[in-house]
Amino acid sequence: MYTVKEVAGMTNITVKTLHHYHKIGLLEPCQISEAGYRLYGMKELERLQQILFYRELDFPLEQIQQLLDQEPERLAILSAQQLLLTARMERLQRLLETLRLSIDHARKGEKMSQDEMFAGFATEEQWTEALEEQRQYLQETYDYDLAEQYPVDVAEMNEQAAEAKRFMDGMAEALRSGRRVDDERLQALIEDHLAFLNRHGHAIGKADFAAQCRFFLGDDFHRSMLESQQTGLAYYLCLAAEAFARDF
Repeated sequence: MYTVKEVAGMTNITVKTLHHYHKIGLLEPCQISEAGYRLYGMKELERLQQILFYRELDFPLEQIQQLLDQEPERLAILSAQQLLLTARMERLQRLLETLRLSIDHARKGEKMSQDEMFAGFATEEQWTEALEEQRQYLQETYDYDLAEQYPVDVAEMNEQAAEAKRFMDGMAEALRSGRRVDDERLQALIEDHLAFLNRHGHAIGKADFAAQCRFFLGDDFHRSMLESQQTGLAYYLCLAAEAFARDF
């Protein structure tokens, strides 16, 4: 049996994370001692390993719980995870090669062909598949056709995805660091993000962005997407956007 502190030490995740996994029912201890200590056995460690593999693949916690609660055999889970991680590794290797070529061309002052420039990025089919769940939700809940409003442009989607990741990673880091929602660095991050959106054909002002973030907070699907990245992120983003709308 291992205590929560011992499990945290051997897995390099925080005690707070293990407490959260217990709270949401994703990873429950096998027993709780008379002194109130959470205790974990080998079965729980195996489940935690599977959780961490899925987290490396960016699966949201809710989806991980659904997958594991179906109680497939451990070997089947590990085999599927091996395939997913291998595919990701191969794609990252292609992207690294594209990056090396880009650096080489930049140093030489040479232009790259579009085929070389975007080798390894997601294809139209991959983007369509990735957006399908959101498309169905918006269609069924709000009668809004995402595909009709925003047809897939692979190069543009890749660039926007990179910016969205940069922005949300910055917001999540600010939340973890305990920065106030009106912190100058946080407000500058929002300002840069809105400038990017406006340059790429998505006209949006301060009040519009605040209203959008308020919508995300009130909508189950979008709130879950944000909260899966960082607990409290949906609320933090909404408050920061409203502070930005007031102060700028």
